[in-house]
Amino acid sequence: MKFALKLALAASVSLASLAAPAFAQSQSDATQAPAKEAAQLGTFGFDTAGMDTSVSPADDFYGYANGKWAANTPIPADKSNYGMFTALDDLSKDRVKLVLDAEKDRAGSKAGDVYASYIDQATVEKTGLKPIQPWLKTVRSVKSRAAFEKLLPVAARNGVGALFGGYVGQDDKNPDVYIFQMYQAGTGLPDRDMYLVENDKFEGIRKAYKAYLASMLTLAGEKSADARADAIFAMEKRIAEVQWTREDSGDATKTYNKMSLAQLDAITPGLKMSSILTKLSPKIGDVIVNQPSALTGISKIYAETDIAVLKDQMIVNSLSSFSNVLPDSVSDTTFAFYGTTLQGTPKREPRWKRGVSLTEGTVGDEVGKAYAAKYFPPETKAAMDVLVKNVLSAMGRRIDGLAWMQPETKVKAREKLANFTTKIGYPDRWKDYSKLKIVRGDLFGNDLRANQWGFDDNMSKLGQPIRRWEWGMLPQTVNAYANFGMNEIVFPAAILQPPFFDAKADPAVNYGGIGAVIGHEVSHHFDDQGAKYDATGKLADWWTESDVKAFEAAGKKLIAQYDAYKIFPDASVKGEFTLGENIGDLAGLTIAFDAYRTSLNGKEPPVIDGMSGDQRFFLGWAQVWRRNYREANLRQRLITDPHSPSEQRAWVVRNLDKWYDAFQPKADGKLYLKPEDRVRIW
Repeated sequence: MKFALKLALAASVSLASLAAPAFAQSQSDATQAPAKEAAQLGTFGFDTAGMDTSVSPADDFYGYANGKWAANTPIPADKSNYGMFTALDDLSKDRVKLVLDAEKDRAGSKAGDVYASYIDQATVEKTGLKPIQPWLKTVRSVKSRAAFEKLLPVAARNGVGALFGGYVGQDDKNPDVYIFQMYQAGTGLPDRDMYLVENDKFEGIRKAYKAYLASMLTLAGEKSADARADAIFAMEKRIAEVQWTREDSGDATKTYNKMSLAQLDAITPGLKMSSILTKLSPKIGDVIVNQPSALTGISKIYAETDIAVLKDQMIVNSLSSFSNVLPDSVSDTTFAFYGTTLQGTPKREPRWKRGVSLTEGTVGDEVGKAYAAKYFPPETKAAMDVLVKNVLSAMGRRIDGLAWMQPETKVKAREKLANFTTKIGYPDRWKDYSKLKIVRGDLFGNDLRANQWGFDDNMSKLGQPIRRWEWGMLPQTVNAYANFGMNEIVFPAAILQPPFFDAKADPAVNYGGIGAVIGHEVSHHFDDQGAKYDATGKLADWWTESDVKAFEAAGKKLIAQYDAYKIFPDASVKGEFTLGENIGDLAGLTIAFDAYRTSLNGKEPPVIDGMSGDQRFFLGWAQVWRRNYREANLRQRLITDPHSPSEQRAWVVRNLDKWYDAFQPKADGKLYLKPEDRVRIW
């Protein structure tokens, strides 16, 4: 989707007993006070046992706050990384399983029927590939390019990817209207660099990918699989050469290219796109093309590629798309490449967890409604309302105090802030699945019909009012996001738990945790891309030229700072690619600190376990980013994830003067920055 789900998954919960920190209390006039007894983590909401106080905060604040946790926390065999987010995700899955175990015994429950169909592995194995054979027969029956083009809209509705992707979303320059949007596709590896960059790591991935393509063709019953896999790869490599980079694809200005269908046909030679799109929906008129030159290049490659190769790619894509509802011979093969080779994950999740994920993807709102009713208490929402209001107020004060922003721009920024919609916990309205046919025991059919229902539901938005009630995440999702077109920030119920938020924990930890997450999402509306959208959610120029220059100058300093973080000898953080998220972290933490201090009403917070309130605030921030990675997963994230690794996210504190006041780091520390070198944006 066009809006970004702007918070990366990250860190884990350790309930170890707490040890006293090894730094001195500098505020001699502060009063020692006991922490709230009922905090779920430690004595006040922070796991001090996970700290490594032998590490200087000035050298590695992440290691100081989280070093022992990192050293003592193994990554489970069914995960590519493990931390706070994944621990909460496991908790959500456990809770949803309880819901679904009850639902599968209730007649008429779509969620129960989907889940029961998935956990009945014996039936899946016995049925084999029989359910997908009619579709594979349709693909094989294609004899001409014209017939293949007729197949593309059918494949899209079935949930099978091809050369292009598309969906109905808000028109960035007319956000009260839905429009069809197109983007580049056509490759099976996660990023173009994996096809094009010459190094040993990527060469190994390319070799494994070709073997995967051959295995999938063989499973489908095709012969001469190795040679045919090579042909698919050769086509995809050509496609990768014309694809846009992630940096360009993430630029809201560059990707807004509105065209009529006639104009679209003109830039896609060899492929009648207007005919394909009108079969998707006769309501499609003008379209927004995210990467025009890529679509031109892909169209030319399509016209020059043997129809047999296009069909072979469709066969592989079909098995891949439905692998989770097919026998283990297929799903294990898919996991072996995408899970183990690319992510480093040794084994698959247990079947019940995969069943939970599948059910959520099929009838997510039905599951979410039950989850929210059982696990999201009203008092949590009430407390979050207060936190959000305090953070929004802090952002307003920040805007007022900016030296680099012009007065007329501040007025518009304030207007945008005042127009924010905040969604907390769960939707006010749920999706209606009454027209979705679910049959217990028909796992493949359920998945196919769910894909078709979701496609039809998305297409039905054309010509209709904007669904401002609709959420992009489920209540049980451990994450948060900013939606530029809706001018909203959204916090699902599942993230509103320790270590992010605990109503009985020390406020400093809550502000350093969920407060900074709130600030992160708020600030996304003013980051390198979000700032391009005005108070109505419209992509528009509302900053003065001097504002833009000042903002870009600060952004360049932040890019350079993150470019310098070398994660492996041959791989670093990409400062430009991660800029928006790094701005979100920097601004979010800055805003949350202001909100925390303001919430004290001029009183100095108590000292708890030898720590000042300001120290606890920054430790609360570091704690949520606890995460251990497998090397393969971290390497892929450096290419595909717009968020910096967790360690570097914690290091953003080095830009805040208040962190220096709290921890008094020495000037020879590795994280120490001279005041003039600290990046200040908001």
